[in-house]
This record gives sequence, structure tokens and C-alpha cells, in this order.
Amino acid sequence: MAIFYNEQEQLFHLQSQDMSYMIQLVKGYPAHAYWGKRLDERGNLSNLLMRVERCSFSPNPVAEDRSISLDTLPQEYPQYGTSDFRNPAYHVQLADGSRITELKYSGHRITAGKPPLEGLPAVYVESDKEAQTLELELADPYSGLKAVLSYTIFEQFNAIARSVRFINEGGQPLKLLRGLSASVDFADSDYECLHLSGAWTRERHIQRRELGPGCISIESRRGASSHQHNPFMALLRPATNEEQGEVYGFSLVYSGNFAAAAEVDQFDTTRVSIGLNPFDFAWELSSGEAFQTPEAVLVYSDEGLGGMSRTYHRLYRKRLCRGVHRDKERPILVNNWEATYFDFDAEKIEAIASEGSELGIELFVLDDGWFGKRDDDTTSLGDWTVDRAKLPGGLEDLAQRVNRLGLQFGLWVEPEMVSPESVLYQTHPDWCLHVPGRRRTEARSQLVLDYSRADVRDYIFEALSSILKQVPVAYVKWDMNRNMTEIGSAALAADRQMEIAHRYILGLYELLERLTAAFPHILFESCSGGGGRFDPGMLYYMPQTWTSDDTDAVERLKIQYGTSIVYPVSSMGAHVSAVPNHQVGRITSLTTRGDVAMSGNFGYELDLTKLAQEEKDMIKRQVAEYKEIRSLVQNGDLFRLKSPFLGNETAWMFVSEDRKEAVVYYFRVLAEPNAPLRRLKLKGLNPEYTYLQQTTGEAVRGDRLMHVGLHAPTETGDFISFSVRLRAIEE
Repeated sequence: MAIFYNEQEQLFHLQSQDMSYMIQLVKGYPAHAYWGKRLDERGNLSNLLMRVERCSFSPNPVAEDRSISLDTLPQEYPQYGTSDFRNPAYHVQLADGSRITELKYSGHRITAGKPPLEGLPAVYVESDKEAQTLELELADPYSGLKAVLSYTIFEQFNAIARSVRFINEGGQPLKLLRGLSASVDFADSDYECLHLSGAWTRERHIQRRELGPGCISIESRRGASSHQHNPFMALLRPATNEEQGEVYGFSLVYSGNFAAAAEVDQFDTTRVSIGLNPFDFAWELSSGEAFQTPEAVLVYSDEGLGGMSRTYHRLYRKRLCRGVHRDKERPILVNNWEATYFDFDAEKIEAIASEGSELGIELFVLDDGWFGKRDDDTTSLGDWTVDRAKLPGGLEDLAQRVNRLGLQFGLWVEPEMVSPESVLYQTHPDWCLHVPGRRRTEARSQLVLDYSRADVRDYIFEALSSILKQVPVAYVKWDMNRNMTEIGSAALAADRQMEIAHRYILGLYELLERLTAAFPHILFESCSGGGGRFDPGMLYYMPQTWTSDDTDAVERLKIQYGTSIVYPVSSMGAHVSAVPNHQVGRITSLTTRGDVAMSGNFGYELDLTKLAQEEKDMIKRQVAEYKEIRSLVQNGDLFRLKSPFLGNETAWMFVSEDRKEAVVYYFRVLAEPNAPLRRLKLKGLNPEYTYLQQTTGEAVRGDRLMHVGLHAPTETGDFISFSVRLRAIEE
């Protein structure tokens, strides 16, 4: 790992174990010279950029050199209005009404380690030896605008963390209208674009399509990263698969409105950009003020999509997630939501927990309905006091009952919302996002609290803290069940209302930082109607996320497979629920439901008191099995073997870091008449090891398992699964 600067060539070379990234200054403009497989810094790295004189429709900012045009120059941080007609990375309005700036190189710094981002989540290092950071300073003398482009290169990861800090060093205020985190110009358009899209209960399905003239863009305008699009995009060569081919990944560490785009221009070059969504955004910078963009994490792989995913998994698992739970095994839980919904009392909860204790479950989670007068979803959000009609002894009594059974106690909250039918709303009707005189759109009978306001955040902090100080809570499920409408704040001036959506996210991060620091022993899990805010920003504060409200095993195959493109398995909550499934009505076996859920942070979401003894016996076996493989699943390397998006079969496997242990899961959705015989070729094993199949006792070499494979099951029936555990043995 190193950052080299060739002063003669004005070339910056960022180098990790297997990757190089290069920036060259061209008449003061930072140009993108190379990103890909590692190049030796001692080689001839001159003339990486092709500069060709173009026709007059590509203007020339340097009059004496007609080979330079910003319309054709591959740039690191392109600007608007000075001859580049492609998507700009930033856009500023000056006090005189003009929107033209021209940032050019004014200096740089190379430092050891990685500085934190003020007020924003970001990947981090635990030692300055893990990374180096290049800060490129760009300045526009006319306006006094300064931008610092930050690049961190890691020793152990083929990844670059990029962000930008804008500073107004002029004497007049200015407005930032667009400030993306990263922009990269590729020399050709022979790529496919991969992104993750969906809807509530159908999140993060893989979309892959060819680039062509024009723009492929994804975004959220919902105030959250959203169920509809994830803040991630990748370019990959057309023949790329799980094991081979070049992939360039772009992941934004942010939880609010974002935009990402891949634009192919007239010369078949491609510009990929990612960052804050410029839609309905403007940020005023007075003289001396600064604005920090969120961080984008760029990953390169020449080992296909699997190689890119495993880089993101390791980086996010170890250098994005934080706290005491980062490296701890996550508890097996039972949640009462689908068991009782709002209809419960202390005795019913204790009965479910008692059954869980008998089955080896470790954590009971009390879901919605424990506070205010919350007998349905129309009331009481914001009134975080216990409902004594349901729980006469309060949360303290219930938690103690659960603890006496040998289980930890967890609690559901939805602190970002307020019900119009609540004491909080009646007392503070201006504390929600709203525009005076306009209708306040409700969703699920709730409004969104204005987290851009410090007084609102202080109220929520005190309300939750009073509970968490008194009740032995080991786990908190933090939900958020609607998106933003009527985005306005009573606490901000009229000319700053377009800052609110971003200020809300900054306020959310500030509150989460306070809470996680005050209660470091609590395992926080993020949720937003399931996966509506499954993004790297939330993982910084909460190391796991409820992957989807859809608990159907068949639907979860696509949801969990797609999520794994970017996110580690240790971040995915996955539960077994009752059948017929409450979302789609499908009936699947307990074995299949268990195998899918054991491919994540395992738990149950059903009424354990209503199960037959045979089902309880199987759950007891599943719980015992997961405890044996939990560390492997949560911390091992994931290899995707068969995609649910490409056929009737799905398969994946988890391999330990030393490659001595593995567990394989195979799923077939629908039965086939007179089906062909199939083999399942494994990945990630050591070809020279001999592995013992624990179910059959057969010893098989790793090379055979990978190149010949296992026999896929031939039994009839829909929705089947099987698993294989492998352990290396001494010859």
C-alpha cells in the first residue's frame, strides 16, 4: 500500500495489494488516468491519457492547446458551465446569480491513516498503517470556493473511500446545488450496469443491463435510501460472472436521498457518479463555512462479482460496523410480531419466551404495541411510556420474567415517527415535518418527526434513555415505517428549507451516535418496513438490519441473494415464520424455512406455543445446529453458487478464513418431472484439503468438490432444500 506522487508527470498513483488508481493533473484539471489491476510504480506510466484534438463543438478552455477539452477529458471531479456538457459532480450558485465555477489544483497532502468525517458515518482504520489518504485541494479564485477531494487507499482491501469537503473562502455567501461524493470517467462503454431495486417486501432484486448512449440512473427522493433502489451501482464487463471478469463497485455510505448514474457520451466514454441527490437540495454556505459530502466506497475486482462482494463484506464487517457487537456472535431470537401483533399481555409474552427457552433460543424481542394506547397502528407513536393495561408490572417486570427464563430481553421502537393521535403531537404539532397551511399527508396513520431540530432529538434521546436505563434491554429494533412528504421545518428559515432532508439524516446520525455511545452493550438492529433503509450509513451505528418484512422462504432467496451483492451476512436479519406465510400465503417446510433463515442472523417470528411437538423438536435441532455454524455464517466468506434470478435453483456456501470449514445450502423452488441429474460445484475450498461430509461421513478432496461437485437432490416436491457441512481432516 502506498500513494506515490510523480512531480514531473504530475501523476498521483494510489496502490493497494492488487489495485492501482491514478490521477494526473492536466493544466490544473485533475484527470482520471487509470483504475484497475495493480501497476508497478517503477514502470513507464507516462502518456496514460489520450489527448486528441476534436471538432469545434468540444470547446477548449486552454486556448493554446486544442487537444484539451473538458468535453472529452476524463475528469476526477467535473464541473458545470466551462465546456463539459456531461453530468457534473458539483454545481454552485454564487451571490451574483451566476452558476459558473472552475475548480483547479492548488495543492495536496498525503497522510497516514484515515481521518473521520465530521457528523457522518464512514469506514475507518484502527491503525494508521492500514491506509493512506490523499487530499487534493482545488480552488476557484473568482468565487473563493475551495474543494478538498479525499481519497483513502487501504492496505488489505481493493477499495478507495472518496468524499469531498467544500469550503467558502470568499466574502459572499453561495449555494451548493449539487455536491456528489465521487465521479469516475471510464475510457469506453463496453460495460453492463448492475444495481439493486425492488419494493416493500421485494427488496434488492438484481438488475443487470447493457450500457448505451444516454444515462442509466437510480435514485431516491423519499428521504431514505428506500426499498426501491439501494445506494449502490456497479459496472462490469459483459462476460463477467461470479468468478471472473472486471467489476467496479460504487457504494454510498448514506441513508437519505441519493443519486447514482452511468452516462455514456458521444465518444462512447462512460461517466459514473454517486452522491447526495441534487433533487430538491440546496445548501447555503456563508463565508468561512464548510459542507462535507457523504463517503463513497469504490471497489475493484478482477475476480468477478464474488470478488467484489467479498471485499465489501470484509470491509463493512470489520471497518464500518463498530462497537462491542461487531465481532460478537449474534443471538438467536424469537420476535412476537407475527405471533400476536398488537394482541398480547404479559402472560402471553412469558409463555412464548418460556417455549423459546426450552428450545435453546437466546433472546426474546417484544415488538410493537407495548406503549401508550397502542392497540392498533393508528395511535401513540411518540408516547414512549408503557401500556399498563397490557403490562401491569411495566417493562421492568416483563424483562425480569424473560431473564429468569434464561433469555435476554429486546424491545421494538419507532422513534422517528409520531401519531396524530398521541400526547406528543397534541403538545407539539410543529415537531413533525410539515409546511404551514398545507395538508399533512399521513401514512400508516403517522407523521415524520423533524429530526433536523435539536429539541426533537433531545426529547427522543431522553424518552428512550429513561427506558434503557431502567429496563435490562439487550437488543433494540429501531423501525421507520414511512417516507417523507411535505418536507418543511418550522425551525429553519424560508431560504434554507431545501436543506431539511439532509439535515434530517445528519440529525438522525447525531442521535444514533449519542444513543449507541450511552448504551454500548445494546445490540441495535435497523429496520424500515424491513429493508427500506438497508444501507452502509445505518450499519455504522447498527451492525445488522431487518432484511425484509417478507419472511417467505422462497421470496427470501432473491432478497438475501441480492442483498449479499454488497452487504455482509452478519448484517442480515433472517427469521423463520409461520405458514401459510403472512405475506404471500405460501406453505413451505420448516426445513426449508430454517435453511434460508440460517443463512443470516437467525431467529423465529411465530407463536411457539401453538406448534406441534414434532415442530418443536425440529426447531430445537435447528437452534443447536445454528449455534455450531453461527461464527462461520456470520464471519466466513460467502460464495454464491446458483442464482435465483437465473433459474429454479439457488445455492450458496460459507467458508472459514482458513478454508478448513464450510457449510453449503441448496434450494430448489419447483419440482420438475423426470428432471435431469445435476451437480453442484463448490467454491472457495482448498483443493489440497480432504473434507469430511458430516452427514454422510464421506471424505472427499477439495478439488473434486469444486471441479466435479456434489450430487443435487432428486427427491420430488416443491420448495426443497438441503445443507452439507464440511470440515477438513488430517490426511
